[in-house]
Amino acid sequence: MAAQTYPDPRTGKGLRIAAWSAAAGLLLLPAIAMQFTREVVWGPVDFLVAAVLIGGTGLVFELAIRARTSGAYRAGVALALFTAFLTIWINLAVGMIGDEGNPLNLLFGGVVAVAVLGGFLARFQPVGMAWTMAATALVQAATVIPALTTEPRTAGLIAGFALPWLLSAALFRAARRD
Repeated sequence: MAAQTYPDPRTGKGLRIAAWSAAAGLLLLPAIAMQFTREVVWGPVDFLVAAVLIGGTGLVFELAIRARTSGAYRAGVALALFTAFLTIWINLAVGMIGDEGNPLNLLFGGVVAVAVLGGFLARFQPVGMAWTMAATALVQAATVIPALTTEPRTAGLIAGFALPWLLSAALFRAARRD
């Protein structure tokens, strides 16, 4: 019986340290900005939400790169996570449709939910992930319709968010050959 090999967790150790340091630095930016301007006002809940969002994204990426060695798969995961992160971050900060309090912004939680639930249903296999990311792009594109009725200036930005989902789908599709 052949021994199963696992990715060496020490590979890329310097890159991991740099990535987690950048995540910590990202959390420090608002704390520093608050010392110099009154326009940035974060409370403990804001820092907690940001820490969970940044840390959760990093943790999921860590798990994904340990599970797969395919460069295309890892790139697909990275792009999907980055897009989901930006979608959530923008909606919490300023909102994609109107301001952050606009209930239509809850639609984007549905976009991210399609990606997450689809990933679980696909068991994170490359072919299933490709279909999941394509479906997520379609749901993202559909959110342009309510944006056109209430905030037409943001429709281009919202439609543009479908592109990284599609690119992630293409990367997962390429990963099936690895």
